[in-house]
Order: sequence, then structure tokens, then C-alpha cells
Amino acid sequence: MTHNILNAVIVFSLVFLSSCAESPNSSEHASPQTSSAAEQIMETSSPNRSLPPVVGEKALDFSLPTLDKKTFQLSKQLTKGPVALVILRGWPGYQCPICATQVGKFIARADDFRSVNARVAFVYPGPADHLVEHAEEFFSRQNIPDNFFFLIDPDFKFTVSYGLRWNAPKETAYPSTFIIDQQGAIRFEKVSKTHGDRASADDVLKVLAEMKE
Repeated sequence: MTHNILNAVIVFSLVFLSSCAESPNSSEHASPQTSSAAEQIMETSSPNRSLPPVVGEKALDFSLPTLDKKTFQLSKQLTKGPVALVILRGWPGYQCPICATQVGKFIARADDFRSVNARVAFVYPGPADHLVEHAEEFFSRQNIPDNFFFLIDPDFKFTVSYGLRWNAPKETAYPSTFIIDQQGAIRFEKVSKTHGDRASADDVLKVLAEMKE
């Protein structure tokens, strides 16, 4: 009887020790899962997006230099009113005539944008080398209203962060327009995968007027 009890104790001890030895392995299997989840979160919150933001998302804050050597920071401008953010093709090796037309039509409605307390920011992306000179040439043809901002995006850092980089020969960014409300939420977005088919000043002003009601 005593012999049987002793055998049972030995068997139980072996089983117990075996389970303890497996515990660290179980923990090691859990670690990669936790790490993977963290990596997924980091990718989701990464400033470099593979797709542009959509209506309902919070806009990524950013700072870009203006042509008059100041800094435009989105979050600071939003304390004053909504922002219409217009991304141009910038410098694909020449001055885009469709961009020039679009900018001109927005500027022609400067008073209407002012009436809805909105600011308009144009982003001019391109390779950093000589980008300022190209942007100055482009915007020199335009009279700049006080509620408009002309920003440059050297080496596409902003463009990439918003998922708008057009990776094709002689291309820069997808022409895009976003309306961002004072809480930082995107209320309107249009991303064109062609040189044309862009949001018009009328499209943007209609949304801004509805936001003000």
C-alpha cells in the first residue's frame, strides 16, 4: 500500500514539474503576439500612410514653411476657423497649368471663403532642390489674400504622411482637397488620380457654408 502511494506521489511530482517547465514556453509564445499587436498599432498611427485620410478621421497635424518664410501649423490655424487644404501637383518638372487654374479660381472667391471664416492652404510639393524658386515662380502670378497660405513640401514629407504621393514618372502628389473643421475632423475629401477632376471652389464653399449653419 505504502509502495503504491509512493509511486503515485512520484508520478504526480513528475507531471507537476513537466507542466512548470512548459510555462516559460507558453509565455514566449504570447510575447510575439503582443509584439505583433503593438507593431500593428504603430503602423496604424504611423505618420506615413498608404492611403489618404477620409471623412470622419482626425487630420494629422503638420507644420510646413510658407513662401514668406513663416510656419503654417494646422492645429494653430484651426483655432481660428476651418481650413480648406488643397494639395497641388507642385513641381513635376514644370508648372502645372491645371493647378494654376484651380488656384486662380479659389483666389477669385477669397471674400466668400472669408465670409465663412475659412482659411485656404495650398501645398506645393516637389524635390527640395530649387523647390522654393519653383514655388515663387508659380505663386508670383497670384495675388495672395490674407486668408490664403502658400506652403511648400520639400521632398514630399507632408505628401507621404497624408498618403498622397503619386509614385510615377514625372508625378508628385495626387491633386487633393480636404476640409478640416475646428475639432480637427475631416468633413470633406476629394483625391484625384488624374491631373483633372478636382474639387472646385464651389464644392468647398458649399460644405463650409453647411458647417457654419
